[in-house]
Amino acid sequence: MKIKFKKKRHYWNLTLSVIWLTLGIFSIIDNNQYSILIIGILYTSAYIYENVNQYITIEDDVLKKNKLFENKKIRISKIKTIKKFAGDYIIKTDKKELIINTQIIEPKSLTELTTFLKTLNAEWI
Repeated sequence: MKIKFKKKRHYWNLTLSVIWLTLGIFSIIDNNQYSILIIGILYTSAYIYENVNQYITIEDDVLKKNKLFENKKIRISKIKTIKKFAGDYIIKTDKKELIINTQIIEPKSLTELTTFLKTLNAEWI
């Protein structure tokens, strides 16, 4: 199961990547500097990564929060407590903690996530 980002986040990342790539191209033409183009490439990479992997992947007893440079995993069978605080879900095991920002999740996916979390054998705080 994939928990998706809001489409607004994708559009924002795509817009920023196009702006930075355009500025980078003009920077190369004008000053022969590549640093701005590199920023554009990084934004484009982030857009593609988030569009393909989405925010959270749940499969094979693993809940995985997908980030470009840092993926956090938590074993579903090891989840002890789930806390809803300020709209976020804080999921804890004995050793790890995973915070899920619900404000960047698509509404349909948020419903699926909430339903899934309620089926777990974990204490709600």
